[in-house]
Amino acid sequence: MTKYLLTVFFCIILISCQTTPKNKSKENWIQLFNGKDLKGWIPKISGHQLGDNYKNTFRVEDGLLKVSYDGYDTFESRYGHLFYEKPFSHYKILVEYRFVGEQAFPNVGDWAYRNNGIMMHCQSPQSMGLYQEFPVSLEGQLLGGNGIDERPNGNLCTPGLHVLIEDRLETNHCINSTSKTFHGDDWVTAEFVILGNESMHHIIEGDTVMSYSKPQIGGDFLPENYPIPDGTLISNGYISLQSETHPIEFKTVALMELDSLKN
Repeated sequence: MTKYLLTVFFCIILISCQTTPKNKSKENWIQLFNGKDLKGWIPKISGHQLGDNYKNTFRVEDGLLKVSYDGYDTFESRYGHLFYEKPFSHYKILVEYRFVGEQAFPNVGDWAYRNNGIMMHCQSPQSMGLYQEFPVSLEGQLLGGNGIDERPNGNLCTPGLHVLIEDRLETNHCINSTSKTFHGDDWVTAEFVILGNESMHHIIEGDTVMSYSKPQIGGDFLPENYPIPDGTLISNGYISLQSETHPIEFKTVALMELDSLKN
């Protein structure tokens, strides 16, 4: 059995032995969202300076972390990201989320309907350009259905990165998972296991729907004159929640560090 398969095997065992944060001790889980405010989080919205939470896009109401556009008149490519204040390398992150209401800006495109994401191994928020729309990162897509069509959830998009899937370099920007479709406004649980640059796993409602490894610099959406050379492996980075035109709510954003799995 190869080293990669062994890592996947032990990781799946680890995943299967864990439950959601409400059933785990405080020693294991870090509640990145405290249910009261945005303490520990930093907004970066394209076209605006770091820390400018334009039109109160990211907010906390009724114990929920919300992405809202009720203060906007037009979107104008104001893709946003709410960064947690410190980077991580080996961890499992869990979010409970739901999409609400209608698409705020239907003219953006059908792809944006019930489309958001959690970005992992991000470049630092301080290093993003003023008009940069997406950080160099691994995006675990959070997607909702339209009530009719099939649409897998937990896909991978890779702004500025490539990954290996079954030891093959994958250069497509977005890769579909094997997830079923989630229609409606129900809460969905998504988990992502990130082990440095060794392996990554996307888990939707308890099912592992995608695995990959070796994230490395390269590909679409890489900022001009990016200081890290193509092919450089990325072993750690920041976490951010997107604002990508459809209102969304989070009731849990929790992280478990997995330092014991470091090489």
